[in-house]
This record gives sequence, structure tokens and C-alpha cells, in this order.
Amino acid sequence: MALDRWIALVILAVSLSYGYTAFFMMDAGLPPFMRFNPIWPSTFPKVIAVLAAITSLAILLGFEKKPAESDADEIDFSRLWDYNIGQAVFLLALMVAYALLLRPAGFLLSTLLFIVIGAALLGERRFTILVPVAAVAAGGVWYLVQQTLGIYLSPLPTFLN
Repeated sequence: MALDRWIALVILAVSLSYGYTAFFMMDAGLPPFMRFNPIWPSTFPKVIAVLAAITSLAILLGFEKKPAESDADEIDFSRLWDYNIGQAVFLLALMVAYALLLRPAGFLLSTLLFIVIGAALLGERRFTILVPVAAVAAGGVWYLVQQTLGIYLSPLPTFLN
């Protein structure tokens, strides 16, 4: 089976479990006054789960355009270490470190470090452009989440608050 189908299978499993949670478990704890709202907190997760399941099923069932050479998408397991597995594992570890550092280091610093280190790992070398753009992106996202959505994210490290 081609790599895209393996990934679609994993996404289908994740979207089915996410959809089950969104459809059957998220709304159980809602207070009674919120049950009359047209949009519930589970509306967006339900849409995401359904769209992800439909898309992954389309890939699994082969509705997308077929490539000209059928073996081009197959993973050559004898050359597995020729792929950038180290980069992928490091990015996953970086994501875990970002999640763990979000509270102690604050949103701005942890997001800035995540963007800069991740981009450097993927080959970006123009740090004079990358660092200011990452800083503006982190600040902009923090401002939008804080002001628009009303979700409090500590912008600074905990020892400075």
C-alpha cells in the first residue's frame, strides 16, 4: 500500500475517534442554558471529524487521480534510512517540548523557539528574516487568541508573572 494510503488510514482512525468524542461525549457536560445555542462547543470538532473522515476515505478508496507510474508512491523499506526519519522524529520531539514549555516559558517565547528551531531543522538559513517574522507571528496569534477568542494564554514565562 502506498504511503498516502497509510497516512489516510491513520487519519481515518484519528478522525473516527475524534468524531466519536465530538458527537457523543463533548456535549454531555454542557450547562442547560448552552443547549439552546445554535452553535455548540462541539460544532467545529464535528465538522473537522466528518471532513477528515470523508477525505481519508476518498484517498483509501482511490477516488483521487491515479499517478502515471503505480510504484512511484510505494515506500522502499530496504532504503528506509534514506528518508528523513531523523528530521521527522526531531520535529515530533520538538512538538512535545513545545507543549511542555507552553506554560513555564510562556506562549510568546515557546512559540518563537518552536518556529525558529523547526524552520532551521527544515533547512531555513535566513535567520535575519525568520526571527522577526516568527516574533510577529507569535505575537499576532497570541493577540488574536487573547482578544478575539477571550482565551487567556500567559504571554510571558511564569517566573515573570
